[in-house]
Amino acid sequence: MKLNELEVFVTKNLTPGRGGKYFIFVKLITHCGIVGYGEVYAASIHPKTMTVIIEDVFQRHMYNENPCNIELMFRRVYSSGFTQRPDPTIMGAFSGLEIACWDILGKSLNQPICNLLGGKIRNSLRSYTYLYPKGQQSEADFYSSPALSAEAARVAIDKGFTAIKFDPAGPYTIFDGHQPSLADLELSEEFCRLIRSKVGNQADLLFGTHGQFTPSGALRLAQRLEKYSPLWFEEPIPPDSSRNMQLVAANTSIPIATGERLTTKYEFSEVLRSGAASILQPALGRVGGIWEAKKVAAIAEVFGAQIAPHLYAGPIEWAANIQLSLTLPNFLLLETIGTGDGFHSKLLTSNINWENGYVFPPNAPGLGVELNEVVARENPYTGEELHLSMSEKEHRP
Repeated sequence: MKLNELEVFVTKNLTPGRGGKYFIFVKLITHCGIVGYGEVYAASIHPKTMTVIIEDVFQRHMYNENPCNIELMFRRVYSSGFTQRPDPTIMGAFSGLEIACWDILGKSLNQPICNLLGGKIRNSLRSYTYLYPKGQQSEADFYSSPALSAEAARVAIDKGFTAIKFDPAGPYTIFDGHQPSLADLELSEEFCRLIRSKVGNQADLLFGTHGQFTPSGALRLAQRLEKYSPLWFEEPIPPDSSRNMQLVAANTSIPIATGERLTTKYEFSEVLRSGAASILQPALGRVGGIWEAKKVAAIAEVFGAQIAPHLYAGPIEWAANIQLSLTLPNFLLLETIGTGDGFHSKLLTSNINWENGYVFPPNAPGLGVELNEVVARENPYTGEELHLSMSEKEHRP
């Protein structure tokens, strides 16, 4: 069994506030005709350029290789061009291809991927979602309104969610980290106060930030939030300094979560060694794929840290997150986008079962789902913007 063909789909997200502006899916086909799907989560260059990189990684390091040889292919890619260091773009390309290899292996053996990773240790996965505006609500109004978010939180809890995420702490800019303004501090606290008053102890609050703050700024914010007992304070400072994040972790009672912008076990091990975070959020379409994420989780287990796979992408990465999470003793939460419905569900030929706050894994082999290639092709991304962009406006009090 050898890898033979590659196709890349760059699909416009019809709901761009829920998973970015586009999705990058890959399809691998073996010489014997087995098809595997994966998803690339790499956002720093345009998808046209990313497609060329994906094709180069495949042709240079994976073409005509046995898909079983995932470790060998990882070492080739990680060492390519005399690098041997984490690279979010190259690792993003490999991650999607690696996921597709696992899909092929599962299908060839008629087994779900989780059975090839040590087997399931749970039959369902507790999930969480961001809070989103409903219907015709203005996004600008919704994301600045504690009252509207509190209403959305109540709706989510009534559906069955037991954890919800929101991030009202101000814009992410190219000048981060910065000090939060007094308005940012007050608004963030008001979000927590009103949402907690609506959901009581029925749900965990997940306070999202995206590396906006300096260590001291993050601590000023954490002090405001501690009384509402969030389950985590997400990526409070930029991801480039574990030592600085450890300063935050050591001085707040809120657990620190991080990882969506990190790749490979090497970056995650620095987080764990420094005590910078106790909840890790690998994005499987960027971290190095399923096998690398399994290694991250094993290292985290030694440090008493938990895993909550990140999802700001499409349903193929979500399916990979599910297969991995089923095998992890230190699994905490699974990120979903809503309940996995809407355009995400249209991109699959069959639905992933979400019910009362939990995801129930599909029974089919491999990832358990198939990309709906018709929908993926009918919605090509033709824009010039990146998956997600940071503001160039300096944040002002």
